[in-house]
Amino acid sequence: MAKSPTTLGIILFIATMIIFFVVYSFFSGIEYFDTTLKVNAFVLPLIYAVTAFWSVKSRWNTHKMGFREAFKRAFVPMFIGGILSIVSIFTFLNYIDTDAKKLLNYQYVTRQKSELDKEYKSAKKILKHQKDIDELEQKYKEGLERFDPKVVKGKDMLTASHFSGYFAAILIFYVILSVFFGAFFRTKTIPQEEPNQA
Repeated sequence: MAKSPTTLGIILFIATMIIFFVVYSFFSGIEYFDTTLKVNAFVLPLIYAVTAFWSVKSRWNTHKMGFREAFKRAFVPMFIGGILSIVSIFTFLNYIDTDAKKLLNYQYVTRQKSELDKEYKSAKKILKHQKDIDELEQKYKEGLERFDPKVVKGKDMLTASHFSGYFAAILIFYVILSVFFGAFFRTKTIPQEEPNQA
């Protein structure tokens, strides 16, 4: 039986928040940021894609549909689940557990610094000419300035504007996936209603 897209959106929201709190409860240590990154990159997109597929497929099994309906059935659950999750996670990190927010921000900066160091070391190994090495040293020095304690102190990647940017990127994923499902599942022609028998 096909559930309504709104119901599936609420289910997605609940699933997302369960995953968020599992990561928050069991991985909020040294690897909190990295674990969050991996979950957002691999686990959640898979769950959202499977739910969108199920939303369209369960309806398609019993009712033929056009592109618009298939698109809507895929997009609406992801949009509802995504927007409710983003708002809830933003509220939690900015107003309920600000220490978790500070930890994520700190680990974000640490990761960026680590990436800069890694790029610098790998580039230094392959450069032969002194001019290139001097240029690399200069760029590395400039890069390190971004991690000066005075600059880092005010760095916040979990503001409302940043969350809006994250959600805009996520919306692109929802739209692309919905277009794909809409195009794929519209292959059946929409049946004509039979006239009422007198």
